[in-house]
Amino acid sequence: MQVYKFGGTSVGSPERMRHVAQIVAGSSEQKIVVLSALAGTTNQLVSISESFSSGNQDEARNQCNDIKATYFEFVGELFSTEVGKKKGIDIVEKFFGQIEKLIGQPYYEKASKLILAQGEIISTNLFQLFLEESGQSSVLINALDFMYLDENQEPNLPLIGRKLKPILSNIKDIPIIVTQGYICRTHSGGIDNLQRGGSDYTATLIGAAVNANEVQIWTDIDGVHNNDPRIVENTMPIAELSFEEAGELAYFGAKILHPSCILPAQQQNVPVRIKNTLRPEAKGTLITSNKNPEKIKAIAVKDGITAIKIKSTRMVNAYGFLRKIFEVFEKYKTSIDMVTTSEIAVSLSIDDSTFLQNIIDELKPFGIIEVDKDQSIICIVGDFVAERKGVGKDIFASLEAIPIRMISYGGSKNNISVLIDTRYKKDSLQALNKGLFNL
Repeated sequence: MQVYKFGGTSVGSPERMRHVAQIVAGSSEQKIVVLSALAGTTNQLVSISESFSSGNQDEARNQCNDIKATYFEFVGELFSTEVGKKKGIDIVEKFFGQIEKLIGQPYYEKASKLILAQGEIISTNLFQLFLEESGQSSVLINALDFMYLDENQEPNLPLIGRKLKPILSNIKDIPIIVTQGYICRTHSGGIDNLQRGGSDYTATLIGAAVNANEVQIWTDIDGVHNNDPRIVENTMPIAELSFEEAGELAYFGAKILHPSCILPAQQQNVPVRIKNTLRPEAKGTLITSNKNPEKIKAIAVKDGITAIKIKSTRMVNAYGFLRKIFEVFEKYKTSIDMVTTSEIAVSLSIDDSTFLQNIIDELKPFGIIEVDKDQSIICIVGDFVAERKGVGKDIFASLEAIPIRMISYGGSKNNISVLIDTRYKKDSLQALNKGLFNL
């Protein structure tokens, strides 16, 4: 059993959806195919929901009609037979009819989740219908029948496995099984989602639940690159990463992976492969439990960082000082990325400034507060064993012309992070690419 996941851009046009069908039909091994909504659909559904929630039902209806018209065009181009086109139109009418029915009622909070769920439901219904028209043996299963959250709004992997395995046992002779990414149910049975990028998460959760041979995340690039190809020229795909390295890259800004998706695969030791929909022959990046010590693998960058420095002589020989500071961030549910300390100061960084002023106000009694906005964390990822000497030499030699605000090394053996002003981001990434990879 394999799990294939295709994002919105991979199925964003009739031509691309036909290409995905060719990919999934290319092997005889049974596979579960996880699809996102067509590219742009989720944003459009969010706009409908916002218009609806603000009381502008006419605007919501107009937006709904505009999207529906786009889907009618999609169906007309995707299917080659009149029967297929008729069935495709019926699918679009059915699910957009449900959206229209929702926005015709008084607004209630759960309606937004119901509206957002329709994107994945429509894309999977159309894709499975196209496979049927193409003569491919396939079946559609509903993610809402097995993808559950627990009481803490986290995926309930044991329950997902218990719900999914009986479904699969009844269709074990069908080679292609299609289902939705992103959408799920709460522990009480209501409709919810795994947040943006959650289709990756769906795929690895399914892979872990069924102990798949491999989970393949299909995207539009030849695997995880050693640097950001949008900023740096001459980047290259990485053949292999460990789960730990991939997790660090995902958290610190590698857009190719959802930050949460690695954990389920890691827990069950299910390999994850990143593949390119446009170049299926490319090997991509394989993520496993294998490690490659003393090797720098890749660089990622995370923008939108705010640095906060608390300076106070009360820290000297004091215990409990850091706990009191961290309690302020806990109170406002604001996570901390980096922390450095000295005898009389603590510097830390956050990526969510929603409650920044509240946090500053509560930190002022502890000492002098300094705040630097528009910062970026550059994360150098590899397997840095503690015994290795000179591990930072090439890194800091590459960054000798860059003002560095903070350094984090030793908290994890898989990353060394530096905090810089965002205006130096491009220069920093290019300098590291040359200094670390000679590119």
